[in-house]
Amino acid sequence: MLLKLLFSGLVLALDIGHGLVARARIGAHYLLTQQLNALKTSIYLALGLVIIASGASYAVVTLGPDASMLRPSLVTQEMMLKPLSMSALPASSAIALSSELGADGFTKNGFEDLVSPPSSEPPVASDAPRANDFYATEWSRGNESTQSVLARLGVFDATALNFIVSTPSTRQLLLGKNPRLLSASTDQAHHLKELIVRWADEDPNYFNRLTLKKSASGFEVQTSKAQYQTQLQVAGARIRSSLFQATDQARIPDAVANQLAEIFSGDIDFHRALRQGDRFSLMYEALLADGEVLKTGKILNAEFINRGKSYQAVWFAEPNNAKGDYYAMDGMNLRKTFLAAPLAFSRVTSGFSMRMHPILQTWKAHLGVDYAAPTGTPVRTVGNGFVESTGYQNGFGNVVFIKHPQGPVTVYAHLSRIDVKKGQTVTQGAIIGAVGQTGWATGPHLHFEFRLNGQHQDPMTLAKQNTPIPLASEFKPLFQKQAQLAKTVLSGLSTLETVDID
Repeated sequence: MLLKLLFSGLVLALDIGHGLVARARIGAHYLLTQQLNALKTSIYLALGLVIIASGASYAVVTLGPDASMLRPSLVTQEMMLKPLSMSALPASSAIALSSELGADGFTKNGFEDLVSPPSSEPPVASDAPRANDFYATEWSRGNESTQSVLARLGVFDATALNFIVSTPSTRQLLLGKNPRLLSASTDQAHHLKELIVRWADEDPNYFNRLTLKKSASGFEVQTSKAQYQTQLQVAGARIRSSLFQATDQARIPDAVANQLAEIFSGDIDFHRALRQGDRFSLMYEALLADGEVLKTGKILNAEFINRGKSYQAVWFAEPNNAKGDYYAMDGMNLRKTFLAAPLAFSRVTSGFSMRMHPILQTWKAHLGVDYAAPTGTPVRTVGNGFVESTGYQNGFGNVVFIKHPQGPVTVYAHLSRIDVKKGQTVTQGAIIGAVGQTGWATGPHLHFEFRLNGQHQDPMTLAKQNTPIPLASEFKPLFQKQAQLAKTVLSGLSTLETVDID
């Protein structure tokens, strides 16, 4: 009986323990579930707050104006700049060379990293710069009125305009035929304080200056002449299409580009012989008027690499003779009997061969070369000689015949104008007329012929018939010294490409 009671107690105890365990598990599961739900609720609440805040921010931003539509505002502040002295510049920063050039075309002490020394003439007098003054520099334009000139300079001053218009001499100097370099200073009201006009004429050493300055009694006018300062400049480019495009995009002045073509015209046919990858480098003179480049001088040395072959030239003048010429490094004069072409820049549209005549529409021998160029392009004689005849002929239109030593005759047809007269003596490179479209011509171009003993010859063979002229033996030592210096310069410029035409 006792054993049965013990067994029943044990069973009861186990049942109670099992119930307690089951309740404990239920309680633990309940607590864990409640805490997890609370944690989830907290996380969802936090995320909700973030989303709500972001949406509110975006809503606030979108309610504002578009930044690209906001009206810009300019904030200005006066700055006092201390004038920079040239002595403060490092020598390597100067690209100019001394203007004290010797007879050899270079500086007396070799190349100097210095700006050319100031002229002995005192600088143009002017008021000290003020923070509120305005300054402008422009080049004059053809067929321009006084009012438009002043407007481009930022001058809107009825008093100044009336003074210039009512003073014919001042107006004439301001609007002259030669290009003018104009510099003006004005006050905040754009009233003229000072106007300086500079221009060149036939004098190779001096430029003209007109100064119009405001005074207490009105305007004062002064005219003067001043000496140029010489600065040496370098340039280079690689040919991709034409010499004209390369020099234009390299910002080489037209006068310098024409010189370059002239120098090598006896060796290089710039109309047909150029190839992509050809390149050139050169050093030339720039003539400064009051620190501004007014015009260019001559090329001092140059190199042109055509089809992998290098052609070099150096300017050399005999002692006590200002008139010089260009020579190869071996002392042979580059000026030959005939130029390779009568135009500095153009393209050949029809060569010396059979062709379909553009007007007669029949196959016919073309006994010359046609060079396409705009109307008015200067035409130059290819060699020394005299004008055999000029006038108008049906097919040729306006035409000039030049007879050269030893008998050759050159013909220049379809001219828009003729600048020479029968019997006149001409030198190589002299302008004899301009490209036109007279006679049987379907477009502006120059028809050029070369006749020898009455027979038409291919003008493109002119360069092959040229004979170079050697330098006099007594000047060779001086020339060789200068040529060696030029070789050094060109070697340094060989890596220079100021522009690479695509």
